[in-house]
Amino acid sequence: MKGRISTGRAVFLSAALAVAATISVPATSAHAANGIEVVVNNTAITSGDISRRVAFLKLQRTKGNLREIAREQLIDEVLKRAEILRARASVSTSDVDASFARFASSNKLTVQQLGQILDQAGVGSDHFKKYIAIQMSWPRVVNARYGSANNTNDLAQRMAERGGQKPVTTEYFLKQIIFVVPEAKRNAILGKRKAEAEASRSKFPGCDQAKVFAATMLDVSVRDLGRILEPQLPEDWEPLVKKADGATTGTRVTNRGVEYLAICKKREVNDDVAAEMVFRAEDLGKKDGEQADANSKKYVEELRKKAQIINR
Repeated sequence: MKGRISTGRAVFLSAALAVAATISVPATSAHAANGIEVVVNNTAITSGDISRRVAFLKLQRTKGNLREIAREQLIDEVLKRAEILRARASVSTSDVDASFARFASSNKLTVQQLGQILDQAGVGSDHFKKYIAIQMSWPRVVNARYGSANNTNDLAQRMAERGGQKPVTTEYFLKQIIFVVPEAKRNAILGKRKAEAEASRSKFPGCDQAKVFAATMLDVSVRDLGRILEPQLPEDWEPLVKKADGATTGTRVTNRGVEYLAICKKREVNDDVAAEMVFRAEDLGKKDGEQADANSKKYVEELRKKAQIINR
């Protein structure tokens, strides 16, 4: 959804400046043994988890009792992650990898160099990516709960303000065509796979035959993305979908390989679901960070009150 990355951008920026500065910093000592320190609703937080977060806090130049801050952050993130999964609001692995790559590029680093620096600092790429995933996904859950377009009365009021007219948006039914590129062969075959994906677009027989079509080629898979309204389009795909002039979008290189989207159906809609999504997207554009942070804090406090948190 729109605005989800910008919510975490200030956090990433402070880390970015610190990460860039760590290039000349010597490696930290090995992590403490992975004993369980906290259990949150049957999910364990280990001393290794806390050590990695302490190292990350040091990169951010955080002051105070870092182990206590790390412990509290990780408790919150366990609760957030469970709520994200419950709401089915998690961003994809490719979204996280793309954000990680952009973060590296913004610091004039390759993905490999950023990974090495994070490992050297005692953070690790996996820990940082989990952090990114929460930062990107959590605003979706908060916005879904506190967005002003999420109840019938408010929806009616908003439409009344527009003279009774529901806003119109575009509805897409999409399939994702993935030309898989194994990481071990990425450098050797990526160019070839991109050419194959591009060539296949002109031969695409339509969504009904997509899986049969994929089966005629090597290592090609199809994912049914279903109905997606324009405000819901993933940020990385939105320009390609809007520019598409035919049955498929242009190709993109992702962590999985080379991909494009098949546009199975496209039409203008103005039903209640579409209206809600449009209003919510508008609200996300207007809502300031202070209000979003207040809603997030309130949400986490409620989750903490219901949670079973056992310190070991």
